[in-house]
Amino acid sequence: MIEAVGLTKRYGPKTAVHNLSFQVRPGTVTGFLGPNGSGKSTTMRMILGLDAPTSGHATIGGRPFRQTPNAARLVGALLDAKAVHGGRSARAHLLSLAQLSGIPARRVDEVLGVVGLQDVAQRRSGGFSLGMGQRLGIAAALLGDPQVLLFDEPVNGLDPEGILWVRNLMKQLAAEGRTVFVSSHLMSEMALTAEHLIVIGRGQLLADMPVKDFISANSADFARVRTPDGASEQREKLTAAVAEAGGQAVPEEDGALRVTGLPLPRISDLAHAADIRLWELSPHQASLEEAYMRMTQGAVDYRSTADQRSGLQAAPAGYPPQGAAPQGYAPGQPSPTLSTPFEQGAPPLPGQVPPGVAAPPPNPYAQQAPYAQQAPYAPAAPVPGGPVPPQQGHPYGGPAPYGAPHPYGQQPPMPPAAPADQPTPHTQDVR
Repeated sequence: MIEAVGLTKRYGPKTAVHNLSFQVRPGTVTGFLGPNGSGKSTTMRMILGLDAPTSGHATIGGRPFRQTPNAARLVGALLDAKAVHGGRSARAHLLSLAQLSGIPARRVDEVLGVVGLQDVAQRRSGGFSLGMGQRLGIAAALLGDPQVLLFDEPVNGLDPEGILWVRNLMKQLAAEGRTVFVSSHLMSEMALTAEHLIVIGRGQLLADMPVKDFISANSADFARVRTPDGASEQREKLTAAVAEAGGQAVPEEDGALRVTGLPLPRISDLAHAADIRLWELSPHQASLEEAYMRMTQGAVDYRSTADQRSGLQAAPAGYPPQGAAPQGYAPGQPSPTLSTPFEQGAPPLPGQVPPGVAAPPPNPYAQQAPYAQQAPYAPAAPVPGGPVPPQQGHPYGGPAPYGAPHPYGQQPPMPPAAPADQPTPHTQDVR
């Protein structure tokens, strides 16, 4: 069992965890939830003795982790899947951990098979994908066959098959009587995996209860009721009957009614007594995500906002389309002396020339390189003695053809090749 009593951790003026107390019991998968920056990872690090708490303490099996004999066989943890030497193979990484903990080498091959990495056991872990790294981290956590397991975002980067495998693995480990403590941001996965929840926000405990109780306490169940389409009088009649019975009916966008405050049998009896035909009468229970969002909405530190620059790149009214010349203007000629955006103080658009300024000559190489507009440092016209223009058909500009002058000066000619039937003489005989 994991127990935290009054855990507090401060980093200078910032308090990451404040007076946090909870218990993680064996036999169930306990989910550890909270917004970003709420202190979940810090709490797990204090449980494993990686960070010293400012006050309070955490124990595993009644002892602090650092005082636990042969801790690798009692506790397995995955906090950072990238904490692996990239030059080692998967098997070498696990073998080094096994040798440090006195675990037989045959256990390494067993856990490689459990996580599905037996075919890539000799590959360097530095070339693993994010999902393969997660599997290797889980294998390291299972290496000592521990009774207590802590996982921080174990399904991060896994494909659907891997997520299903981790879900079943957590449930199997808990069914064997082990203590499983899992932190995740995937609410849908926690709803399918965890039986108990510990929710924190800004370092403080918000909830410690079973998943079903958490959803019921932080959401309102309702019934979805639909009358025949086009029968607005029946819907109004049902709304009045529900209100008279002490419930509340709120219309939804698709024409159905959201009824709260009354159970489904009571709604059915009201509709039958009022001679109202129903097309739909279904219960709705909030999801874990809805309940979680409702509880933690006041404990979120990082909130996204609408982009204030959205739409600012659009051309103002009266401007021609991007790249088009203004009305009455011909390329290569001065701008007409009409009322144009230039006279109103607006900057010129691409393809426009301010009044009184002659348009530049067209670039003879503009049509040769498809990506010419993406090279802001390429000259618009050839310069004597400068770089050779890009070649036709090469998207990034090809090399100069043989015989063309070199952009950095003429290179010395190559020496003539020796005849095929004569060996090439050495310029110096080194003995």
